[in-house]
Amino acid sequence: MSAHSPSTPRSPLHNWLAALAAVIASLAAMAVMATLGLWAAGATDLPDGAFAPVLAAVLVLAVGGTVRLSGDAGGLAGTEGGLTVIPLSVTLTGALLLGWCFLRPLHRRTVAGTPGLAAWTAQIAVVWILAVLGLALAARRTFEVSLGEDLLGDLGELFGVTPTVGFAADVLPTVLIGLVWLAGVLLVALLVSHGAPLPPELMRFQAGARPAARATLGLLLVAVAVALGVALAVAATRGHAAETFAVILLGLPNAAWLALTVGLGATWEGRVEGPFGLPMPRVLDEVLRTPDVSELNLGSLAEHDGARWWWLLVIAAVLVLATACSIAATSPARVPPWQHALRLAVALALAVLTVGPTARVSARIGLSVLGIGDLGEGLTGQVLLEPRLWGALGLALLWGLAAGFAGAWAVRVLRRRRQ
Repeated sequence: MSAHSPSTPRSPLHNWLAALAAVIASLAAMAVMATLGLWAAGATDLPDGAFAPVLAAVLVLAVGGTVRLSGDAGGLAGTEGGLTVIPLSVTLTGALLLGWCFLRPLHRRTVAGTPGLAAWTAQIAVVWILAVLGLALAARRTFEVSLGEDLLGDLGELFGVTPTVGFAADVLPTVLIGLVWLAGVLLVALLVSHGAPLPPELMRFQAGARPAARATLGLLLVAVAVALGVALAVAATRGHAAETFAVILLGLPNAAWLALTVGLGATWEGRVEGPFGLPMPRVLDEVLRTPDVSELNLGSLAEHDGARWWWLLVIAAVLVLATACSIAATSPARVPPWQHALRLAVALALAVLTVGPTARVSARIGLSVLGIGDLGEGLTGQVLLEPRLWGALGLALLWGLAAGFAGAWAVRVLRRRRQ
């Protein structure tokens, strides 16, 4: 008989070591993904050992933290900017691995008591907070900015101005948001797990919540897989392989979940100006590069680049209907169709409520010397992309209700034919 049977409690030191291993494994996987993405984007050529702080900043953004852009050049020049974007490829990698590590010891037990589950969660949270705190403190760097050879360069040389631009993570908000991120990951892991039992207080929600949570997570992952196939095809046939792989390794879910919500009929608003832009697909950059805020939806995409973008509607419909069938097939046969429809509607709305804000992009940087600078090409830029969230939530509820009924009836017919 093994000395470590499922019923044998683990020592406190063993639990702390397991929590440490889980957090290290998750952050290591995120670091590898971010490093490869930054390498594909050409960030390995940063001077003066700046790659490590940039990597730390990417990891901070991946867990929902915030990074401030700032600069200084005395009283003659000023810089200002901000960055809000989550590299969801890095985020998803860390979340999947951390969720697996969190569930692994729970699968060995028949009952997850509330005190034991709370202690295990708290141990991971303590280690996670310390790790995120270290990342936030490491994510800071300052660079000198060249003013070029035009009027701004002459003014800078005349007055001895050497502007600097830097970034630094907001430590306290990053730690707090990182803790919320962890709570969300662990909660989703419990909901989608097949083998980890819930605490007795939550057992009554197991039959209704788990099939919907598993199927909705599967919907999001399949959307990423479809986007991966499209991206690899683009890299193989249309060139720009390095740029495409940078998007895959850093922001593939950003593009996949944007496409999914647009396929459901949602509208995003945005604007692109200056030297910055959205790398993939290029039509997004073209639609949003206008003097005013533009709408991004199926209509604007089709108007700008042909009717092929209506395939997003077809793909979204197939994926949501498959999700509905999955929920009905993994639920007890006695559950009425209206309950399946309601569960899918709620799950799909929560998914949109999660991926909408996490896939938004907001970036701006500006530089001025003696009040001049916004006129200088290449010194000022802005990228903005965010969903009309309430409209997207309403559409998700409607899609969930319709597909839930259809999927439930389809599974019921198949069950009757088998009988």
